[in-house]
Amino acid sequence: MIFLTLFGEFFKIGLFALGGGLVTVPFLFDLSAAYPWFTSAELVDMIAVSESSPGPVGVNMATYAGFKAAGIAGAFTATLGLVFPSVVIIVIIAKLLDRYRETSFFQNLMYTIRPAVLALILNAGIELGRLSLLNLEAVAICAVFWGAIHFFKLHPIAYIIIGGILGLVLGL
Repeated sequence: MIFLTLFGEFFKIGLFALGGGLVTVPFLFDLSAAYPWFTSAELVDMIAVSESSPGPVGVNMATYAGFKAAGIAGAFTATLGLVFPSVVIIVIIAKLLDRYRETSFFQNLMYTIRPAVLALILNAGIELGRLSLLNLEAVAICAVFWGAIHFFKLHPIAYIIIGGILGLVLGL
């Protein structure tokens, strides 16, 4: 039964998470409240691992959540549930896009979807901040990294490595 539930829940996420992996975060917060698969605190760790691991964030998170819920078979089931709607939708869109790209219907659809996706990403950022920035030390580290990202145009991997080293050195 857990595999059907995993597939169904991640299928819904895959169907409606337009805009990329971070859009899955609000859905995952809902899952953490509805099922005993992982806690909100574990979700924050899952996001950090998914962001710093190769591959799409949403797929990494589905794999991790599925593994936490039901081991390797759960990881496979959740990942399949997440990507299946995208594969079907992309195949359909690829067939229709050239024909309808310039229509006002398609243009209007995309015009209204973009702000909705941005709102979902902003919501995910606020939730991550609420769960991650629990003390002045975390706020200070976030501020330093935010400033560094804007002033020193290093590759994102550099910031991940620096953050990991800083965590080890400071014992965080």
